[in-house]
Amino acid sequence: MGIATGDFDYIRKLVLDRSAIVLEPGKEYLVESRMLPLLHSEGFESIQILVSKLRAGGMRNGLSDKVVDALTTNETSFFRDIHPFEALKKNVLPDILEKNKSIKELNIWCGASSSGQEPFTIAMILRNDFPQLLNWKIKFISSDISREMLDRCRGGKYSQLEINRGLPALLMVKFFERDGTHWKVKDDLLKMIEFREINLSQPFPVLPRVDIMFLRNVLIYFDVETKKSILGKIRKVLKPGGYLFLGAAETTMNIDSSFERLQLPQSGCYNLKG
Repeated sequence: MGIATGDFDYIRKLVLDRSAIVLEPGKEYLVESRMLPLLHSEGFESIQILVSKLRAGGMRNGLSDKVVDALTTNETSFFRDIHPFEALKKNVLPDILEKNKSIKELNIWCGASSSGQEPFTIAMILRNDFPQLLNWKIKFISSDISREMLDRCRGGKYSQLEINRGLPALLMVKFFERDGTHWKVKDDLLKMIEFREINLSQPFPVLPRVDIMFLRNVLIYFDVETKKSILGKIRKVLKPGGYLFLGAAETTMNIDSSFERLQLPQSGCYNLKG
């Protein structure tokens, strides 16, 4: 028996209110599959019992946060889709290094940390391919709405299966160390990144103006008005001429004309018009 309509609507509204993510009718299967691990960990026999607990005050004991976490945690891997990282390495970073060579400062924001593979991929590129940045002041913020995912990021631990998904062996040896059955990001790389809880649909906290913003595979979950709002806030955070990376299925077209898509194949890279 699937999730009841009333229970699905309750969870939809909870996720919408907390994250602005829209769960359309027809996504019942997604809610059911994402809730299964939570049902097991919390000892609930069904989604109906879980929702009853939420209605009876689970908002106050952190259960609602766990539900939102479960439904906003997305698939990721090291060097996912490769092309954006090639563009970062070959086009974007060389341009910013030239622009900022007099001040020797670089600011980056990764707006959807998930379990950390994307920000650590970026950090590895900075360390491995641009040794001159060792003398620069780097501010690297990576944020997420999920506290559970942020805790994972700060721990920097990955299973062998996660390591095998996209991480070149040479970079694994250089930037990771064995930790029991897992691999752990070495401290010098881990310390490069400040992990913060930020809800993109809410007003942004005080942030430095950034040269590069990664927001891949996030906007697809929002309605048009929320996309406009988020891109408008990003426009104020990005430096003129700054770079925005979106996912392959995302675009600023007909949403915000301040961004111009760059002719870098399959990169999802946009420039903020100066």
